[in-house]
Amino acid sequence: MTGGKSIVFVVDDDSLVRESLEQLIQMAGLDVRAFASAEDFLSQSCPDRPSCLILDARLPGMSGLELQSRLSELPIPIIFISGYANVPMSVHALKAGAIDFLEKPFHNQSLLDSVWRAIE
Repeated sequence: MTGGKSIVFVVDDDSLVRESLEQLIQMAGLDVRAFASAEDFLSQSCPDRPSCLILDARLPGMSGLELQSRLSELPIPIIFISGYANVPMSVHALKAGAIDFLEKPFHNQSLLDSVWRAIE
């Protein structure tokens, strides 16, 4: 699969994390769109091309887990990231279909491996 045809969405309320992930994903040759909240993400339309969502589990307003539940009817793979993860949260996300759950700080290559798995 060619990177230009796929898009990675990032939802994280931390602007430094968003910017860092945008740069990492662009350097991997993928399109990226980043959002500061679940509500901002929901306000845009879903693309007609392979995509995945990197989603912070703890967000102000609608949480990442709540967004995952809202997206359950859409075929978009989700990779959770969190600096405040716990076992029940991780298990819940994975049982609900998440591709991966990475604890911050994570290795860039681990995240990219999950992204490539998700969009293939």
